[in-house]
Amino acid sequence: MIRPCARSFPVSATESLPAPQLTGAQSRHLRGLAHKVKPIVFVGEGGLSDAVLKALGEALDQHELVKVRLRQPPDKKAAAEELAKRSASALCGVVGHTVVLYRPHPETPKITLPGKA
Repeated sequence: MIRPCARSFPVSATESLPAPQLTGAQSRHLRGLAHKVKPIVFVGEGGLSDAVLKALGEALDQHELVKVRLRQPPDKKAAAEELAKRSASALCGVVGHTVVLYRPHPETPKITLPGKA
């Protein structure tokens, strides 16, 4: 279960930016890229704490495409959507207990999405 934090603070400098809107082809492309990536952030029994949000924000700033491993939430899809919302990222997919999130770097994106120039 993802528990809300008592405090609210910026996840990163890009938190004020809206989450990117992805097409089906773009999500599929990102899931393919994420296949070889190992989970970087782990959400344990403590839920979505300040430390998890900070680690997720830093990982997204550095890698753009991040896998997050969840520890048996009752509703994985709702937990994944909450992670994406709170990190200002796009939800690319949920497979088992693993969530794939994408947030492009504001100045120099590393990943080129299909259908974008």
